[in-house]
Amino acid sequence: MELDLTGIHQLAAGQGIDTETVDAALAEALRMAYLKTPKAAKHARVELDDRAGTFTIWARDEIPVAPTPDNPHPYPELGEEYDDTPHGFGRLAAATARQVIGQLFRDAEDEKIFGAFSGQRGNLITGIVQQDANDSANVHVAVGDVEAILPRREQVPGEHYHHGERLRVYVVNVARGLKGPEIIVSRSHPELVRRLFEREVPELVSGAVSIMAIAREAGARTKIAVHANTEGVNPKGALIGPAGARVRAVMENLGPEKIDIVDWSKDSAQFIASALSPAISTGVQVVSEKNKTAIAFIHDDQLSLAIGKEGQNARLAAKLTGWKIGIESSEAHAAKEAANAQLSKEQADTSRQSESPATEETAHPGAGDRDAQ
Repeated sequence: MELDLTGIHQLAAGQGIDTETVDAALAEALRMAYLKTPKAAKHARVELDDRAGTFTIWARDEIPVAPTPDNPHPYPELGEEYDDTPHGFGRLAAATARQVIGQLFRDAEDEKIFGAFSGQRGNLITGIVQQDANDSANVHVAVGDVEAILPRREQVPGEHYHHGERLRVYVVNVARGLKGPEIIVSRSHPELVRRLFEREVPELVSGAVSIMAIAREAGARTKIAVHANTEGVNPKGALIGPAGARVRAVMENLGPEKIDIVDWSKDSAQFIASALSPAISTGVQVVSEKNKTAIAFIHDDQLSLAIGKEGQNARLAAKLTGWKIGIESSEAHAAKEAANAQLSKEQADTSRQSESPATEETAHPGAGDRDAQ
């Protein structure tokens, strides 16, 4: 049966699909199409002749085998191959070939997209917001000829996305889906903030400064802990930039979200104190290194600042440091310490007074006996 294999191979080559892949897919598709025809043999293979531009379906019939005592249910044997290409199969073959080529082209295109974006995982990309009436829960972001998905869980509360708006997003994942590559992007991921700063701060790219930790409540506030790897570099100053230009450039991409930049430290107590900024801690008591629990002491007039609105500042400080942080009043703690010290002193005085008579009696043994005489 004739089939324009040369033309098919040329089309496939234009898409970067090799001949062996095309022939294997085409032969299997033709075999499956043959098996659906009336009176088709159960065992068949398809032979393609590239030079002649034809294909042949070779079939084999099953020959029953007599049962024996050792093998009461033997498998049938297969007879000789014979040409069983159905008459009028050419039209069905041509339609099958079109389907196979179309699918191969889609697979090849999907593979190109997957290959291009798999290396973008964890990076920042810019796209154009697209509207999709059939998918109102998610936001579609066009990146070139590809649409990425910004799911509701990765969106920033209160942020609105308008059709045609340019948007910077963080690539969370690239996977093969049922309908081709699925590119999931985020606006709420903490690493989005890191990537935005890397665009503005050369010291981060050179390695002179490192972002050690990020805690973010998207749309509201982000805390960043920074550390200098080069002597003489001010890590907070590097991220803030001249007159605050660098941090402002990042905040323009985040809307009303506030950013706190604090110093990272190996010393847990010092890092916890820094993380509670803008409140100033008078001291930090580490309760348990193993359980990572600590208490920070704050002046009364800064307690609300340390805790933050609805506990946000304390919550972000805990996320940033990885510690459970209790916050206590410095004045109340000092009063309690003074009261404990006074109580200890009084107890010590009482103890000394109760011991005095016994000591005196021990110092003059037999004195009572002499008086009695």
